[in-house]
Amino acid sequence: MYAYIKGIIKEVEPTYVTLENGGIGYLIITPNSYRYHLEDEVIIYIHHYLREDMDNLYGFKSKKERNLFIDLISVSGIGPKSALAILSTGETNKITYAIDIGDVKYLTQFPGIGPKSAQQIILDLKGKIKPIDFESSDEVREALRSLGYNNTEINRALKKVDNDQPIEEIIKQALGVLIK
Repeated sequence: MYAYIKGIIKEVEPTYVTLENGGIGYLIITPNSYRYHLEDEVIIYIHHYLREDMDNLYGFKSKKERNLFIDLISVSGIGPKSALAILSTGETNKITYAIDIGDVKYLTQFPGIGPKSAQQIILDLKGKIKPIDFESSDEVREALRSLGYNNTEINRALKKVDNDQPIEEIIKQALGVLIK
């Protein structure tokens, strides 16, 4: 089992990247391969998907994104292709928030996800995944408090932003939500 692979991006294709590590090129299927750039040194969090007819490496920008993929493929009727379609936005907090509040309409916007699939995702995952990664949000919370926002406002804003990015970007997006 792989946790992650650190290496250099050698190829970027529509559905995958090739990551070179130790002279070996790993073909890694990703939700949005264009988030990676040639010759960048990166860490890609891996899920090794092994079935009778399939042996693939799926890669993600963060552990949270990888864990959401694993949760999604555990849902009856949702395979890797559908899970990748959902994760292609890269906004894991919005996806987990939609699941948490039972937002079928949001989930059906993704290719291959109809109302029945969206309801199944909500049924299987609601309450089992955290909508927000609070570990990296302590600094964000402190910064927003120093600007005069209360905990309720901060919680509401953090549920609507992608927490898998630099702190400065999280603060910027949270302020965008709070100012509206």
